[in-house]
Amino acid sequence: MIVYYQDPAVQVTSTAIEVDGRRYRLDQVRRVWFERDQRSWREIVGRGGWSLTYVLPLIGALLGFVAAFTLDVSFGTRITIAAASVLLGVLGIGPLWDPVLSKLDDSFDRGLYRHELWVEHNGVAVRLLETRDAARFGRIYRAVQRAAGA
Repeated sequence: MIVYYQDPAVQVTSTAIEVDGRRYRLDQVRRVWFERDQRSWREIVGRGGWSLTYVLPLIGALLGFVAAFTLDVSFGTRITIAAASVLLGVLGIGPLWDPVLSKLDDSFDRGLYRHELWVEHNGVAVRLLETRDAARFGRIYRAVQRAAGA
């Protein structure tokens, strides 16, 4: 027996697919397909929020720079305000760089769509799996394809 994929909830072997304790023998599976639907607006808004978090220090720096040259203050004060705004904006990005990019990366791993894995088992369409984790779904789907084709 060859194990093509295994995690705590799913195991795909050369003889069967097991999902959440339910076992489907591959010799009884006639067809495998997937469906993708229901875009998650929550994920889209979350991804936009994390992107905005990354840009906010730059927007603050730009506003401070503009304010420095619109205020009625001396030239030295203008230069000080402009330099401080740019410096704080650039320094504000540094600590945000890693966590924000990590969150954005995680949002791309989760994906925007709900993925469903279906099989025809003994003549009946059965939904094996439903997830928004696009990377995990892809690994499971490819494992099922390899197991069914072997």
